[in-house]
Amino acid sequence: MNSDSNAAPVTVLSGGLGAGKTTLLNHLLRTVDDRDLAVLVNDMGDVNVDAELVAEGSDLDVEGGVAELSNGCICCELQDDLETAVVRLAREREFDHLLVEASGISEPEPVARLFTTSSRVAASYDLDALVTVLDTRLFLDTFAGDEIPKRQGQRESAGDGDTRPLSDLLIEQLEVANLVVLNKTDLCEPAELEEAEALVRALRPEAETIRTEFSAVDPDRLLGVGLFDPGRTAEAAGWQRALDDDRGHGGHDADRDRDAEDGNHDHDHRHPDEVYGVDSFVYRAHRPFHPERFAEVLRGLPDGIVRSKGVAWIAGRDVKIDVAQAGPSVRASVRGPWIAALPEVRRDLYRSNRPDLEWHDEHGDRRTELVFIGTDTREARLRSALEDCLVTDEEWERADALENPFPDEEKEAVALREP
Repeated sequence: MNSDSNAAPVTVLSGGLGAGKTTLLNHLLRTVDDRDLAVLVNDMGDVNVDAELVAEGSDLDVEGGVAELSNGCICCELQDDLETAVVRLAREREFDHLLVEASGISEPEPVARLFTTSSRVAASYDLDALVTVLDTRLFLDTFAGDEIPKRQGQRESAGDGDTRPLSDLLIEQLEVANLVVLNKTDLCEPAELEEAEALVRALRPEAETIRTEFSAVDPDRLLGVGLFDPGRTAEAAGWQRALDDDRGHGGHDADRDRDAEDGNHDHDHRHPDEVYGVDSFVYRAHRPFHPERFAEVLRGLPDGIVRSKGVAWIAGRDVKIDVAQAGPSVRASVRGPWIAALPEVRRDLYRSNRPDLEWHDEHGDRRTELVFIGTDTREARLRSALEDCLVTDEEWERADALENPFPDEEKEAVALREP
């Protein structure tokens, strides 16, 4: 956090379309007592609907306290406009706290970076918290329901022209949040609210949660809370925590995973919230996957798995394959080359700078590390299926000839399953 006591505190507000972000902003503007708020909002349309709604519900006007960014997303196309707007607001400084409402299709992390990296913006601001608003009913229907909700939308994926489900974005917004507002709780039963909180804890263990109806929150629970920690933004995601914990306990190889089907779990096992049936496990292997068999397993992941994340070693692809599943969506992309695949000089340099790097005498750093989180992971069955995906010696020898649905170039992404 910024040590300058004159720095203005900032709250970045994100959440899916219709979750209640603008309603929350208007509620804060109406109910905050002794603080002057500046609000920066944006929308994806030519007319900034959110800015108009905020202005109608407050004493501010769009030309004054509400800085309007239209026709784009503040974390990508309008990044420059965002920086200009917050610098101007800091120069005028007639407010006590800045609220930045990201569009419903914006990732909050790039916005947060603007306030935490070395820049003219960071010098004037102190990031207080990343707040994500959830439509709790839709959240449960998407990640814990029997069917994919019909109102699940699509968004454009930056750079490759294809579409990504909003379930992907919702997970991204949740996994960086310091505080999660579970909104529209009146549409859920008490047991469902407990399940929603358990899912949030599994996906973002350190996040605080607040249950609300119509986004009615005491301003003191959202403003001036000091929850943002720049050193733990990515590390505190549930999948990363499970992976780090597993490494800390020594991990386990695929050979040991075979015991899982027989119930002999001699490996470390994460249970984020056993009371409500949310658990997780880590799968590791030092042999590559057969590309088609592995793709089929990913396409058929149990409905109870909410989140899968990690790196996979795919036969015929000498690059790290990043696997990211969020509810009904499964995507694969290239994270970068294996260190073992680099020229010798670069490889040795990387290894010297990373003394804790796990290294196999023959395969180097090539391996699979996947985390599965869900309400019903069917661990033994899934481990067995993953074991069956590993290539045989014969298949390994002809890996380049195998049909392969996985990408082999950076910035390329493949949708293996979509809603």
